[in-house]
Amino acid sequence: MADLFRLYGNRVVTKVTSENIFLIIKLPYNRINYMETFRKLIQVFFSLITNSYTLFPWTKNIYQGPLKSLCSPGLNCYSCPAATTYCPIGAIQQLLLGIRFSIETGSYYAGSYVFGTIGIIGALTGRVTCGWLCPFGFIQELLHKIPSGKKFLIPKALRYLKYFVLVFLVIAFPLMLTDQWGMGKPWFCKFLCPAGTLEAGIPLLILQPDLRGTLGYLFYNKLFWMFLFLTWSILSSRPFCKTTCPLGAFYGLFNKKSIFQLHLNKSNCTDCGACLHACPMNIQFNKNINSSECIYCLRCMTVACKFDAISIQCAGIPITSRLKKIRSNN
Repeated sequence: MADLFRLYGNRVVTKVTSENIFLIIKLPYNRINYMETFRKLIQVFFSLITNSYTLFPWTKNIYQGPLKSLCSPGLNCYSCPAATTYCPIGAIQQLLLGIRFSIETGSYYAGSYVFGTIGIIGALTGRVTCGWLCPFGFIQELLHKIPSGKKFLIPKALRYLKYFVLVFLVIAFPLMLTDQWGMGKPWFCKFLCPAGTLEAGIPLLILQPDLRGTLGYLFYNKLFWMFLFLTWSILSSRPFCKTTCPLGAFYGLFNKKSIFQLHLNKSNCTDCGACLHACPMNIQFNKNINSSECIYCLRCMTVACKFDAISIQCAGIPITSRLKKIRSNN
């Protein structure tokens, strides 16, 4: 058929075929997106599971039971009074900042558990954790739903900052900048992490009023970063994930090689750009397949694409040979 311009839903389709005509005529556009609802339920469930210590209002302290030996896949502060697991970024810093001291005292720690955990998660799923399991990512998504007039895109150049944070604040500085005893500092947690301030710093000040007398520059510095990212989340989609999160930077390194992948059927793709507008990370999937920025929320597949151009593969095996988009029965 001849190339035509045809409006379909909220986007323009530029290559109409007999199959596309069938889709336009038969398939309802105003469907309920059950996959997105399911993802939100998973985010709520996992946030509650990793913060399920409900006795903290009475103990007025953090949980330190046996579950605290488990590594959370997402960014969830160890010192949050309700947290039942520990944050992998905090654990990596604690390991690295004490390496010199440990060697000098004859103790040797490899840190294979925390590195192995996030390494396996990254190799299996890439940044799926960011889109489905991370509590702080979920908080940003909720804030972005607040009406604020115009929403703003984040310059692409800022996305490289998270690799600086990972390399220097999480790895290099704790390892290399040490005191006279050979001990470093958890630079990211101590000076920047907004999740730690929101989930741990403020709740502990409420539970333990005596701590307020110790407040100083470090707390107010982190309070500034917390308010910056929370306010920014209202105006832009997932700004911390895009620009600063070291865990997302690490997981993103695996996106193009992870077992879980999204696949593009080029013969079905119309290059309409609908996936770009639906994506919370502002990625046009057909131009950057399995980008290191992709959090696998599947909105490109279940919300945007109407032509079965995007499907899921696991270890190269198609889970959806042709995408079956989730629709209502209306």
